[in-house]
Amino acid sequence: MAVKRRHLMPFGAELLDDGRVRFRLWAPGAAKVELSLLGLEPEEYLMMTPEDEGWFGIITEYGSSAYYYQYRIDESFYVPDPASRYQPETVHGASQIIDPNDWDWQDRDWKGRPWEEVILYELHIGTFTAEGTFAAAKQRLDYLADLGVTALQLMPIAAFPGNRNWGYDGVLPFAPATAYGTPDDLKDFIQTAHAKGLMVFLDMVYSHFGPEGNYLNQYAPVFFTDRHQTPWGSAINFDGPGSTWVRAYFLHNALYWLEEYHVDGLMFDSVHTVFDDSDSTRPPFFEYLAREVRHAYGYDRHVHLVLENDNNAAHYLRPNPAEPHDGHYNAQWNDDIHHVLHVLLTGETGGYYQDYAKNPIEHLARCLTEGFAYQGEISAYRDGKPRGEPSADLPPLAFVNFLQNHDQIGNRAFAERLSTLCSPKALQAATAIILLAPSIPLLFMGQEWVASTPFPYFVDFPEELGERIAQGRFRKFAHLPGFNNSQDMPLPNQIGTFQSAKLAWHELEQPTHQQWLNYHRQLLNLRRQYIQPSLPGMTGGQAEYRLLSKRALMVSWRIADDSQLELIANLGDESVAIDSPSNGEVIFKTDAAIADFQQPASLSPWSVVWLLTES
Repeated sequence: MAVKRRHLMPFGAELLDDGRVRFRLWAPGAAKVELSLLGLEPEEYLMMTPEDEGWFGIITEYGSSAYYYQYRIDESFYVPDPASRYQPETVHGASQIIDPNDWDWQDRDWKGRPWEEVILYELHIGTFTAEGTFAAAKQRLDYLADLGVTALQLMPIAAFPGNRNWGYDGVLPFAPATAYGTPDDLKDFIQTAHAKGLMVFLDMVYSHFGPEGNYLNQYAPVFFTDRHQTPWGSAINFDGPGSTWVRAYFLHNALYWLEEYHVDGLMFDSVHTVFDDSDSTRPPFFEYLAREVRHAYGYDRHVHLVLENDNNAAHYLRPNPAEPHDGHYNAQWNDDIHHVLHVLLTGETGGYYQDYAKNPIEHLARCLTEGFAYQGEISAYRDGKPRGEPSADLPPLAFVNFLQNHDQIGNRAFAERLSTLCSPKALQAATAIILLAPSIPLLFMGQEWVASTPFPYFVDFPEELGERIAQGRFRKFAHLPGFNNSQDMPLPNQIGTFQSAKLAWHELEQPTHQQWLNYHRQLLNLRRQYIQPSLPGMTGGQAEYRLLSKRALMVSWRIADDSQLELIANLGDESVAIDSPSNGEVIFKTDAAIADFQQPASLSPWSVVWLLTES
């Protein structure tokens, strides 16, 4: 049976039950706002009524679903609706009235999946397929379900300028990017994913707007503040005068995607660049957002909230046992474990990798047993400032672990994937650690078959802005070791850079790539069989480790019914003696020569063994 889904908002264009349309715009910097409905003959400007706190509104019988409209500010310039549900042409042009009730959802019974079942697969819609659309990505859903992942993490899909973008230059966060398809195309993609048992997560950018196509400063300058600065300029105003409506804008954005598009999870990008010094009369924004989401949707379906936060702020991940619908997040992307594994696999120690160059195996051990490697320690990369909060009490499920993601590939000068930087044996060992450890694993698109395609940063900006972007990236990489030829660096604004990032699916016809795909399928199947059933209720403080050498370690986790999961890993080029073998059953080994660990044994270079000991 079909179901309708619509999120009601205090702004934007809303179709009313009586057939009229209500338009509202927050424009505290404007003296006069008019509504222009395109298609009326002759063109008319409908005066919007000033309201309290800088609002303008109108309810009109003109217009209906699919009508185009704009706002005219002070009789001098036109702007799209900042809460536009769709931009059929460009982010500079007219918005389109969308009636959410026009779509019949067929996934009434879908309630999502519990957090312990999450296996994330990050993908970029524009480069995942040759066509780069929601409709084309839908055709690959059977492949993803067969791979064994359970949740698709879409890089940002909000409307951005031009025809190609990573998504982090979005300017209209309620509108799916026109380059990828229509709102109905996205709804069809999500609904089809649900039918195949796949969750859909969206990457949300609340730290900034892109440098092209954002008009908020012209009629709502209080949306931003110079009291805080970000890498993109003045911060968004989450705590100063006027911030009540800024907070409402982003809160409704999160609720909108969860309700109107029925997505299963949200990942919030760059939380450390969102500043909120609100006083004690109201909670910081991200605590407020999580609490509101939990109370809205936490009772009858699984909704998952994830952070990307360089501050390693563990308090966001700590639930209140007395209030299951409080303002906590399921997990944070754990850059620490990526960085230390990258150091171990590649030997690179430039940039942020310098913080993991000394005793990397200890950093890895701490990540596997306590979550963060940096829990308040001094970071040399951050000019000697402390980084992080204690996390040892948090369960493994509070961390998302990965070997690659869009940032860690694309923010390299030449966007190489990890498979080009280390040996296959090293990559095989690290993959086994990430996919079988109790934390939530994440794969980046194509990683499962060791795709050869890079993933460079790309944009589609006017030429002058595109050149400034390129020069900024040259300066960023110029001081790093090994970067000495900027002429070969892919230029973000060139279409060839974008095209080079598209996955080459024909590689799956080659035996080597097929072997890697089968390896990932095997590991994910073992995760479902042996690891996943033990994750519910797993608490922090139940893991311990022992170092075997400068490149090898043993880690054990106490899991359900007092069973024990054990990892023995040698991430070096020398064999390592195992002086206290385990009594556990070997559930996976990278080295076929390993029989068991009942007797004193030796672990060959770049080998990993997983064991399970029943209670």
